[in-house]
Amino acid sequence: MAQPMFDADALIEMFQNASTRQGAQLKKAVTDTTLAALQGRELTLKNIRGVLKQVADAASTGVAQNVTAGIDPEALLDKAVAGMDEALLKAVEAQRTTLATLAAQGADLRDKHLSKALSDLEKMEDGLFSAVKKAADGAGNPMAAAWAPILEKMQAGGTASGAQAAAATQQFAQMAEQMQATMRSTRAASMKAAQALAESYAAMASGVLLGMSEALGGSAAAKKAPRK
Repeated sequence: MAQPMFDADALIEMFQNASTRQGAQLKKAVTDTTLAALQGRELTLKNIRGVLKQVADAASTGVAQNVTAGIDPEALLDKAVAGMDEALLKAVEAQRTTLATLAAQGADLRDKHLSKALSDLEKMEDGLFSAVKKAADGAGNPMAAAWAPILEKMQAGGTASGAQAAAATQQFAQMAEQMQATMRSTRAASMKAAQALAESYAAMASGVLLGMSEALGGSAAAKKAPRK
C-alpha cells in the first residue's frame, strides 16, 4: 500500500467522531488536508488523483466507524467531497495562473509539456469522480449505499473545480489558436514582402546597373578631361 500523503489517521478520527452538525468544520478540514498534501509534491495529475483517493478513503473509513446516534453518513461524505472540490478548485487556479504567466512570457502553448498540462487540467474533474467512485467501490455496504447519491449528484451537476478547469482549458485553447493564427499571419506577411521584393528585382537590378554605368561614365569622362 502506498504511504499516505497526509495524516490519514487524524482525518479518519475526525470523521469517526463527527456529528452531522459539524459539516462546515469537516469541509474545511478536508480542504486544508487536501491542499497541504498537494502542496508537498509536484502538481501532476497522477499526484492529484493519489491525494484525492486517499482523502476519500480516509473519510469513508471514518464515517463507517462513526456510531454517533442519528448520524447521517451521506451528509458527512457530502462534506468530504465538497472539501476536496474546494481544494481542487485552488489547484486548478494555481495551474491557470502558471499557464497564463508562461504564455505572457512568450511560451508556446502548443509545446508538448504545456499541451499535456492543458490536457491534464481538462481531466481534473474526472480525477475527483474516479477518487470518489473507488472509495465507494472499496467501502462495501452500507457505505456504498451512502456514496451512491453523492456520485449521482456529481455526475448530474458536475463540480465547481470541473467547471473552472473547463473554462481555463477553453481560454488557453483559444489563446493557442490565436498564437498559431498570428504566426501564420506573420509568415504570410513575410512571404508577401519577399514576393514584392522578388517582383521588383529586375527594376532594382536595372537601377543598380544604371548607377554602375553612371559611375563608369563619370570615371571615363574624368579620364578624357583635358589637363590644365
